[in-house]
Amino acid sequence: MLTPPVVPRRAVLAGLAVTVTVVLAGCGRGGEYSSGTDHGAAATVPAGAAAGTTTTFNDADVTFAQTMVPHHRQAVEMAVLAQTRAENTDVKALADRIRDTQQSEIDTMTGWLAAWGRPAPMPGAGHGTSPPGTAHPMPGMLSDADMKSLADARGTAFDQQFLTMMIAHHQGAVTMAREEIAKGSNADAKALAERIVTEQQAEITAMRDILSRL
Repeated sequence: MLTPPVVPRRAVLAGLAVTVTVVLAGCGRGGEYSSGTDHGAAATVPAGAAAGTTTTFNDADVTFAQTMVPHHRQAVEMAVLAQTRAENTDVKALADRIRDTQQSEIDTMTGWLAAWGRPAPMPGAGHGTSPPGTAHPMPGMLSDADMKSLADARGTAFDQQFLTMMIAHHQGAVTMAREEIAKGSNADAKALAERIVTEQQAEITAMRDILSRL
């Protein structure tokens, strides 16, 4: 009779460890998902997803991206107006920085939503409202009337309106970002939220300084 080969105990334990790791990796925590799923099962990030995006996310991460995208889009729209309407060189320089930074962040967040299998807000969805399917307001958003007033202004009047409105807009973004830091689970989204808080608070300080000198 042939004697079955003896499997070293170390190999058995190693195999068991791998099995446990795989099983645990497939188990989502409460309210968390993996890319391409709705029930926490492990999944591969779809091709073309944003580089560096981790697969684990929760509802707070989705809400953060879905609301911050239109919030940023409005800031970009305001910044573009400054190119032809602002008079103060500091206002123009700040507006250019806001446009470039926030457009880049828009691209990043829409990439996350694609990777997570969640819809991204369509451009031009309106001002001061939440994306369809969400019940979360976007603090700091300007109304259509506010945007028209800003677009109609020129020179110093524009500079004053732009700074006043953008300060409130930034304060709203900081509030939204802090909620993501407190409730989100995706490491990339939380890191972006922390950067938004730091950078936009610094810009608020700069805008208040410029406003005081107009």
